[in-house]
Amino acid sequence: MIKPTVHFNGTSRERLSAAYVAADEAIRSAMEALREAEPNGRDYYTQGAAAVHTAIREHNARMEKLRSVRVDLQELIEHVER
Repeated sequence: MIKPTVHFNGTSRERLSAAYVAADEAIRSAMEALREAEPNGRDYYTQGAAAVHTAIREHNARMEKLRSVRVDLQELIEHVER
């Protein structure tokens, strides 16, 4: 991942850090909301025994994408705060 260079003509370290922290908090909130929407077997059993397992895999993949974005943001935060 390419990281920003903090310098006089660019965005300030404080502003970059605040923006990355706010984005990280928003992703964390999205993850909490997505956890509330996790698949429930009662919503899938009419589609066959495998449906809930597929829904769970898809849900976990969505969660992993958000986790991945948080990892990137945390790396950016650490970089600009150094």
